[in-house]
Order: sequence, then C-alpha cells, then structure tokens
Amino acid sequence: MSSMFRLHHPVLVLNASYEPINICAARRAVVLVLKGLAHPEEMSPQTLHSTRRQYPVPSVIRLLEYRRVPHQNRALSRKNILMRDRYTCQYCGHNGQSATLTLDHVVPRSRGGESAWENLVACCRECNNRKGSRTPEEAGMRLTRMPRPFSLHTSRHLMRQLGRGSDQWRKYLFY
Repeated sequence: MSSMFRLHHPVLVLNASYEPINICAARRAVVLVLKGLAHPEEMSPQTLHSTRRQYPVPSVIRLLEYRRVPHQNRALSRKNILMRDRYTCQYCGHNGQSATLTLDHVVPRSRGGESAWENLVACCRECNNRKGSRTPEEAGMRLTRMPRPFSLHTSRHLMRQLGRGSDQWRKYLFY
C-alpha cells in the first residue's frame, strides 16, 4: 500500500466516552496519538515510516479527554459534498473516486443558482456535460436524492457506511 494512501486512510475517532464523533485521516490520528491526546483502540496492519522509526497506523482512536461536540455546520467544500453524496453521481448512480467526479449546481449559476449545500451535488463528468447549463428537468434527468446540508445524522450515517466493511469499527458504531 502506498504511503500516500496510508496517510489519507480513514480512522474512526471516539470521544473519551467511546462515542463515535468523527472520521479523520490516518495522518491526523497518528499526530493525536503522538501528542498524547488520543489512544489507539484498534490498529490497522499498515505502518508509517520515518527515517528512524516505524509508526503503526491506528484504525480507531479514542480521545483521552471528553470533548463536548457542539451542533456544528460543516464547511461547504468539494470534499464534504462528495462525502455527503457518498462519492456517487446523483443523476446516474455511478460510484467513483474524487478525481472522476465533479460538482454540479442543480440550478445552474448562469440562472442564479447559488453555491450552497442545497444546490450542489456530486456528478460524474458525463452527466455534468449532458446537463450543461440546464435544470435537471430541462435535461430530462432526475436526482437520486435531494441535496441537503451536512448534518449530524449525515455524519453518523457516513461513519456506519464506512464501518460496514471493518470489523474493527463495527463494534463502536451501534448498528
């Protein structure tokens, strides 16, 4: 496995109470552990290498101090839109990687559509080109799901989706 993949591999973050609160990149998880802010609960088989040491990559970490998790709004970003839409084109259902997907303004910017959670969706290049500067109705296309802001429910659902393939995560996600 390449070191770049290892650094971006998702890690489940638990509060001190073992409640799942976030997903972070392996790089961030290793830093939290090295700083003494988190404890690795589950380890992945991967390791990161520096010039002098090898560091095991955690799969699940637990914060050592309880953090109150305020109701927070996620920043509107390409990454967060793709995560909300599970890296799936919202018109044809094609599941892709970040590099193969674009963002589509449901109501085109040329028609006054805003860059907002409720107007942006993950979209494959083919569907985005086909839709052009038309509305989905005008292009004869339908959204599989109406776009919504990223919420706590969305975040928990995403954690469960990512954890479905991991025995290490499953026991913390309360199915």
